Amino acid sequence: MRAVVQRVRDCAVSVAGVERGRISAGLLVYLGVGREDTDKDLEYLAEKVANLRIFPDEQDKMNRSVLESHRSVLVVSQFTLYGDARAGRRPSYTGAAHPEVARGMYEQFMERLRRSGLNVQSGEFAARMEVSYVNDGPVTILLDSRRLF
Repeated sequence: MRAVVQRVRDCAVSVAGVERGRISAGLLVYLGVGREDTDKDLEYLAEKVANLRIFPDEQDKMNRSVLESHRSVLVVSQFTLYGDARAGRRPSYTGAAHPEVARGMYEQFMERLRRSGLNVQSGEFAARMEVSYVNDGPVTILLDSRRLF
C-alpha cells in the first residue's frame, strides 16, 4: 500500500463538478492499493498516517500528528501510485490491486482512521476527480507499507 501525504490548509475533491469531500486543515492522502497488499499493510499505513508527526508544536517544530492536532484527513484513491514507468513511455499498472479488492481496502483504510478518532472525508472510488488544495509548508511525505521508500 502506498500513500502520498500532504499537509494542507484547505482541500476539496469534486466529481463532475459536485463536491464530494472537503477539509479545512489536515492531511490530503492519495492512497494506492497494491496487488500483494494485506490487512497488515493496511494497518501499518493507517497507523503511520494517523501518527505521522508533521504538524507544528508551540516551538514551530514538526512534532505533532494529525490526531494530536485535532485536524481532518481527506483520502483520495489513486491506483497510479503503482504506475511503473521504468520501461517505455507508458506506465504499467500491473502492480495495482484489482478494483474490487482495492475498493474494499480503501474503505477499510478510512474506517481504521475514523476508529482512531479522526474526521475523514473522501473522494469517489474509481471516479475521475478534481482535487484542489493549498499545501501547507509545503510538506509532502511518501509512504510505502513495504518500506520501499
